[in-house]
Amino acid sequence: MIRFSLRKKLTTLVLLAIIPLLAISFYLILALKSYSNFYNAIVRNMTVANGYNLNFKNEIDEALYRQVSAGEPFPESAVPDPYSEIAALRSDFARLETITTDENSRSWLETLLRNIDTLEDRVDDIQQNLLEGGHYTDNIDMLENNIYILTELIQDDIQYYIYYQTESIENLQTALNRSLRTFVLAMSVVLVLAVALLVTVETRILRSVTSSVEDVDQTARRIATGDFSARSNVQSHDELAVLGRNINDMAGSLQEMVDRIRDDEKRMRHAELRLLQEQINPHFLYNTLDTIVWLIEGGKSEEAEDMVLSLSNFFRLVLSHGKEIITIREEEQHIRSYLEIQQVRYRDILSYEINIDPSIHHYCIQKLTLQPIVENALYHGIKEKRDRGTIRITGTREQDNIRLVVEDDGAGMEEEEVDRLREEIQKPCKETGAGFGLANVNERIRMRFGPQYGLKIESRKGAGTVITILIPAQEPVQEEA
Repeated sequence: MIRFSLRKKLTTLVLLAIIPLLAISFYLILALKSYSNFYNAIVRNMTVANGYNLNFKNEIDEALYRQVSAGEPFPESAVPDPYSEIAALRSDFARLETITTDENSRSWLETLLRNIDTLEDRVDDIQQNLLEGGHYTDNIDMLENNIYILTELIQDDIQYYIYYQTESIENLQTALNRSLRTFVLAMSVVLVLAVALLVTVETRILRSVTSSVEDVDQTARRIATGDFSARSNVQSHDELAVLGRNINDMAGSLQEMVDRIRDDEKRMRHAELRLLQEQINPHFLYNTLDTIVWLIEGGKSEEAEDMVLSLSNFFRLVLSHGKEIITIREEEQHIRSYLEIQQVRYRDILSYEINIDPSIHHYCIQKLTLQPIVENALYHGIKEKRDRGTIRITGTREQDNIRLVVEDDGAGMEEEEVDRLREEIQKPCKETGAGFGLANVNERIRMRFGPQYGLKIESRKGAGTVITILIPAQEPVQEEA
């Protein structure tokens, strides 16, 4: 069982390296963001204050002087409108008072707001005098002794506010420098501790992993040389321990597989011998020779000569110089010779068609793949029909596979017979009670190419039988003896 997987070990290693750095980085980001927000707020406040510091006094003084000189009340369309300017000034600095944290700056803002209220009262006085008419001298005195002094005071208040805000920026810079020094010191300590812990944990993990890898590697090397008794002894309770156990299981399976392959090879050779004995039997040879004699006695020497030639080709292709694998072209020639011989014997009931795509002629096939199936179609299909029938052989390529089909319109089989035959051809030849020829072909194909290849049987009583052979499309290689 995996108690502490490699993923957990590596994750722990990474977290030990990353978490301290993430914590420090997060702290630094928050500190910098806080300082940045504070600094930006001060700058915005100073920008607002500077705007009024430059323009407010001159604009109010000039606007009020023009109205007093004209001796008329302030019109609603006056530009600049003193009341609008005073209201804007009060609104902006009241807002600054709510967000300003520095005590000195807040004190001057409070004074500034009181002076604004007083200024508005004096402007009201002048406006009242203008509405009543006259009072020019009083208004001039009020301008010089009240309005101008109040706007001067307001401008001074704004300048003091700007001054203390500037001082706050300097204090902020000092605090930031102090925090940076503290941060660098803390980060140095944390990094030293993290590196020490990381090295300790890393050493233990790497020692555990490397020793396990070396053990698995040595075991795999021994198995690769053929020593299937080699066993891994990893005790790390992680994936490498599981890998070691799997390698041990693999070594045992390989030993069993080698033994099974030896048995399969023996069984395959035995099946091939049985196939040759089953297919090249004396009865076929005797019947063929009897037919040749009968043709000669009947004065049909040319037909007899053709039959002898077909028989010669048949046995030549059966022997194939001892080769197990031949081309589809050679297999087609072999089955054609076989059918030529049988057609002479069964001319009244047998006809055949061979339509194998020439483009697949060069691909490989096991010798004696088609002949047992064609023989089965003849003896169990056409002859049982007791009427004339046809055997059709077709061959095509489908993607990476070759599909060969042997079809007859003979007697066919009941569904129960088909199912029983399908079961029989799936058994090893030595265990087959019926359909040995088909079972032999199916077993040899599956043993050589894999279980996804072999024979497929379809049949219907009175309609005939279709046997499909599926093999991989393989180019010729060094032929086996």
